[in-house]
Parts: sequence; structure tokens; C-alpha cells
Amino acid sequence: MDSKNENRFPLRLDDVTRWKIESWYKKDDCQSRNEFVVKAVNFYADYLAGQVNGVLPVAIQSTIDGRLGMFEDRLAQLLYKLAVETDMGISAVLDCIQLNADYLRKLRANSVKNVKATNGLLTFEQKVRDLDNGAEGDDRWQD
Repeated sequence: MDSKNENRFPLRLDDVTRWKIESWYKKDDCQSRNEFVVKAVNFYADYLAGQVNGVLPVAIQSTIDGRLGMFEDRLAQLLYKLAVETDMGISAVLDCIQLNADYLRKLRANSVKNVKATNGLLTFEQKVRDLDNGAEGDDRWQD
């Protein structure tokens, strides 16, 4: 540290606090006790600022951001794999049957309506119940 930027600050410590500093400053990779105290004061000041302002302290926010970034990366990988599998399934079905464009437009509109109505919580069982309750014998796939 440049001596022009240093400010001396007299500090009285009880024996337990002094012992904590002595015990922990090297374990925290600090070069000096002073560096450890500065880090500790900054950490605690950030914590207090977070309490007053209703925001998280920098250390906690940084940790949360890191974990969310990992979660986002993992979710993106899973969505990519799901998209590949979906594309394979659609391609296999379309290789087996011929569908006209009008039918696909009606199917898409109906699917959008169903997803909106259930907030995306559709299940195969629910679709089978819906078909059993109102569309038995209906050859909608041939529209």
C-alpha cells in the first residue's frame, strides 16, 4: 500500500478478537493482519448495506449469480437435447404419414389453445381423457 493512501486507525481489540485475527488471516490467504481486518470490515459493511437497502451483499449476490449461471447453462443444454429429440420424433412421424398444411395449421392453433389453458402443464393422460370424453370415433387426423 502507498503510504499516501494509508490512514492510521487506532484499534483496541479484546483477546478473543485478536486471537481470531491471528488464527484466520493466513488461512484466508491474507498477507497481513491488516489486510484481513480490511476484508472483514468491507464484508460486514456490505452485509449492513444490504440490510438497509434491501439488496443482497456483494458476496452473496455474486454467489447467487454464479449458481444461476450454472443453472442457466445446464437448462440450455437440456433444452437443446430436448429440441433434437423432438425434431427426430417429428421427422420420423412425418416420414411415415402425409399431412396437409391446413391440418397442421388447425393442429397448431388447437395446441396453442391447450397449452394456454393449462399453463403448459399438459400430460398424455389428460389428452387421452379429453379424447375419450368427446372425440371418440372422430377422425380428426384426416381433416
